[in-house]
Order: sequence, then structure tokens, then C-alpha cells
Amino acid sequence: MEKEQIVLIGGGGHCRSVIDVLEQQNKYEIIGIVDKKELLGVDVLGYKIIACDDNLETIFETCKNAIITVGQIKTNEIRVELFNRLKKIGFHFPVIISPLAYVSKHSSISEGTIIMHQVLINSNVTIGKNCIINSKALIEHDVTVGDNCHISTASVLNGNVIVENDTFYGSNTTSKEGISIEGFIKAGSLVK
Repeated sequence: MEKEQIVLIGGGGHCRSVIDVLEQQNKYEIIGIVDKKELLGVDVLGYKIIACDDNLETIFETCKNAIITVGQIKTNEIRVELFNRLKKIGFHFPVIISPLAYVSKHSSISEGTIIMHQVLINSNVTIGKNCIINSKALIEHDVTVGDNCHISTASVLNGNVIVENDTFYGSNTTSKEGISIEGFIKAGSLVK
């Protein structure tokens, strides 16, 4: 089966993690990475930075799939801005799911979201667009995660939780069931 091509937008640490997931998934051919002009030609795990933001329209002529590989800690503004800009150009944002993750067939995940290694997503979960569900996160039944969220490593969202748009949910954070969460939740929190 011929692989679809994909371009990665952002060449930092999160990009390296996404590359690993894409290589494990073995569904997409990474054509290269878009980053700052001064980084053109730099190698990231065997893939070159081939373009900068000024070249997005040109890249779209040959590659229709993209994934935002800029991480999100302090703010998601860059991820959101890039997602909207690429969407306006016409790029398609596939859902990327690590083959080492479990996602219930009774859940739904929206465009541009990546599910990293060892994530467990239980039944009747809804995850919005342009999200990072990071390694070893546990998302229990009936959880709703809004758009542009980052659910960090080894975190737990218990049943019937609503995570509002643009939320950062820190590593090793655990929520009480049936609550609404928004904003910046620091690592190691217990959210009641």
C-alpha cells in the first residue's frame, strides 16, 4: 500500500516525538519539516527542515497533509495560529494515533489531533481538533476534550470530565470525575 505524504510544522522536541509515532504507525511518508528560515537544511531524526512559513502555499501544491509539531506548554497561540493558517490554505489534518495506544471504537477524535504512545482512551470520549494527547495519558469514559488542548504525560482525566478549549493539563495531574476544567493546570495537580 502506498503511503500518503505529510509535512510536519515545527522542528523542536515535540516534532521528534511525533516523528517516532509516525514511523511506528507506518502510514505516512514524511516529506520534511517546516521551521524558521535560519534552520533550513537542519536534520531532525533523519528528516530535513525543507521550508519556512513563507513557503506553505508552495508545499501545499505537492503535499496536502500536515500536522502541527510545535509543542504547547506556556501557550497554544502558535499552534492555533498555524492550524488556522494551514486550514485556510487547504491542508488536510489527519488524526495520528500511535499503534502503541488504545482508543475505544466508541470514541471520536477530531482533525489534527495526535495520540501519543501508551495513551488509553476509553469509551464515549470526544476529543477536539489540534490537540496533543501525550504519552501515557488516561482519558476515562464520557470525557469531552475541547479544541487546541494539551493533555500532558501520565495524566488522568476521570469519567464525565469536560476539558474546555485551549486548556493545558500538566503531567501527572489527576482530576475528580464529573467536573469542568479550563486554563493552565500545573503538573502534579489534583483537580477537584
